[in-house]
Amino acid sequence: MAGIHRSSVLAAAFLFAAGCLAGLSGCDRPEKTPRGRPDEAAPLRLTVQSTAFPDGKAIPKQHTADGADVSPPLTWSGAPAGTKELALIMDDPDAPGDEPWVHWVIYKIPADLKGLPEGLPRAAQLESPAGAMQGQNSWGTVGYRGPAPPSGVHHYHFKLYALDAALDVRAGLSKQALLDAMSGHILAEGKLVGTYQR
Repeated sequence: MAGIHRSSVLAAAFLFAAGCLAGLSGCDRPEKTPRGRPDEAAPLRLTVQSTAFPDGKAIPKQHTADGADVSPPLTWSGAPAGTKELALIMDDPDAPGDEPWVHWVIYKIPADLKGLPEGLPRAAQLESPAGAMQGQNSWGTVGYRGPAPPSGVHHYHFKLYALDAALDVRAGLSKQALLDAMSGHILAEGKLVGTYQR
């Protein structure tokens, strides 16, 4: 009887292990950090806000392609000690296609800045904030381009990053090029989400 019991236990253990390897539920697996390296601590959180709309609510028409199409005012807090500069990416994960539609890429924002004013110029190199640069959106132009969803409610993510190094980059980067340049330098992250429907 003892031999039968041991065989049953071994068989059950084998089936459980096989299930885990096959990706079945019920198996605890260590989760990766947001940057994908298990030896890195998760970034701290930034708080991102706008006086134009609350988090999760509709973006006013003036900040969309149906209005003046100017960038909204943004404020933030929580940048940790050691922050050298900030970067921001706005995209729309609800857009058709394999990748989120990119609306805004802005980087080399001075670390002591607490926000961005409404209506930044569509220029690759900005005079104010001094030293800040803007990259390409999915239209192939530089600077902010507001929501213009083909149908339904879309969610627009304004993602802010605090960096531990000043990036050695040129103006006009794509979203992916900026993400590559920031890799390994993100101290903290924050996000504001706005919606829009035509």
